[in-house]
Amino acid sequence: MDMRENERPMLILKDIHKFYGKNEVIKGVSLEVRKGELVTFVGPSGCGKTTLLRLIGGFTDVSSGDIILDGQRINDLPPNLRDTRICFQNYALFPHMTVAENVGYGLKINKWPKHRIEARVKELLEMVELQAFADRMIDRLSGGQQQRVAFARALSLEPKVLLLDEPLSNLDANLRLVMREEIRNLQERLQITTVFVTHDQFEAMAISDRLVVMKDGLIEQVGSPIEIYERPANEFIAGFVGYVNFMEGRVASIDENTRNTVINTEYGKIEITLSQGDINSADEVLMVIRPESVNISLDCGGKGQNVLSGALKSYMYAGSLAKCTVKIGDRTMIIDQYNPRDAQQFKHAEKVEVHIPRSVHLLKRKR
Repeated sequence: MDMRENERPMLILKDIHKFYGKNEVIKGVSLEVRKGELVTFVGPSGCGKTTLLRLIGGFTDVSSGDIILDGQRINDLPPNLRDTRICFQNYALFPHMTVAENVGYGLKINKWPKHRIEARVKELLEMVELQAFADRMIDRLSGGQQQRVAFARALSLEPKVLLLDEPLSNLDANLRLVMREEIRNLQERLQITTVFVTHDQFEAMAISDRLVVMKDGLIEQVGSPIEIYERPANEFIAGFVGYVNFMEGRVASIDENTRNTVINTEYGKIEITLSQGDINSADEVLMVIRPESVNISLDCGGKGQNVLSGALKSYMYAGSLAKCTVKIGDRTMIIDQYNPRDAQQFKHAEKVEVHIPRSVHLLKRKR
């Protein structure tokens, strides 16, 4: 596929607003989704992510703004004429129909010839590995199988955009992992533009090309999973996507050549290598310290660079990972220790040394 073709937006949201009475639930959202991309809306309950999905699909009317699909404004089109298809959270399958009849329902409504419907249904069932279940009734399928039927039905008319409304939320944890991988593999193979909604930030990180983090009807940040995780735009995003430790400080100095930066904290000086351009000397900052980036060791009484002394409050050993909480002053820090070899020693330790990494992301505090 031509890379330029892949880079053009398939879906454009232009300054979308949605009111329910006087209550504004979408407050001016703009976004471009590229052809073949999987974009996930994520955020706390009530942030507007499901409303946005329904607006794109035509199940709710836009108050103002434009939805453009493949160059065409679709605001006024009903759902069946939008060239989008949605997989609902509850799958919305017909219990009185077989698997094949469910998958072929949209084709029948669109008056496809019977032989073409049979060929397309066969192709779709092979795609989701349910060809042996064509004649089975829906209530005789497992949750994962029902999810695949819903996915195949949504793909039957080859929509330009596939909308997924928390399609894995009814599955148990192990099956969610399997189906998440299957959806991603199918989406990549078919190169179908997909908008996914989930409340599960870890699921969003695993499946997406880009994340759209929302709060109170607004987009807070758009970026790849690694950008959102490693370089969150604000405290809300840092705290929402994964676990995080925050530490306040003031920038004491920045070496313009080496970017070596000294931050004064209430626990002492912390040195980092600054990779950001929006931080200056004397700025009040919030250090974003991820649990897996911190190391701990037994307190031997020495003090090295970026080493803080703390009291070990808990140490939960689980083979390849130990989850620790350490009290430093009046602050509790969460630390993930991978491949812990000193588990027995830590279980009996009271004081530990916490090693803060040099690769810490900073958020500028508002004055």
